[in-house]
Amino acid sequence: MTQNTQIKLIDALWLLLITLTLFSAYMAERANPGFISIAIMAAVLAIKGRIIVDHFMELKHAHKLLRSLMRTYFYVIPSLIIIVYLFPEQIAKWTSLS
Repeated sequence: MTQNTQIKLIDALWLLLITLTLFSAYMAERANPGFISIAIMAAVLAIKGRIIVDHFMELKHAHKLLRSLMRTYFYVIPSLIIIVYLFPEQIAKWTSLS
């Protein structure tokens, strides 16, 4: 890939990240968030994380273990967000100090 093509790719990915961030902000401002909007926002988080890890942190060609750990982080966190949305009382019970 030529340097000019690489710069165009990074610019396009940056614009995609900005668009996804604005979309997430719009979704967060909705008055009545439901499971669908939470799932969409979690998916957007995973997509943004993957783009950042692969292209901006330049881990796409890094050691497989390091790359896998970073990618896994951006799949675990959105999954935890969905689990907390689905089971808030149980999570609160497990994490309370009393």
